[in-house]
Amino acid sequence: MPDEAFIHIVRVDIDPEHEAAFNAWYEHTHFPDLLSCPGWRSAKRLVSIGDGPKYAAMYEVAGRWAFETPEFLKVKGFGPFEALVKNFMRIQLKPLSGPARGDGR
Repeated sequence: MPDEAFIHIVRVDIDPEHEAAFNAWYEHTHFPDLLSCPGWRSAKRLVSIGDGPKYAAMYEVAGRWAFETPEFLKVKGFGPFEALVKNFMRIQLKPLSGPARGDGR
């Protein structure tokens, strides 16, 4: 099986007293660090409106090889918040077909 692009989703909770600092670190440090790594094409953060961990990050990754680069190995994880994140979940998804085009409804 070829090393194809896929979507990598990470979900976590963090205690409310650390939320502001965690969110600032994620947006201003973690995302730029990850997106400077080979194979990390895009990143977006989301917040849950249902069950499960509150915060999610969705990445488009060029292939599994992107997790093995020296650049990624230096920035992976949750940095100063590693011991503070809870309910960590990860899912990796590959597309079944090309991009869908709709009318916006």
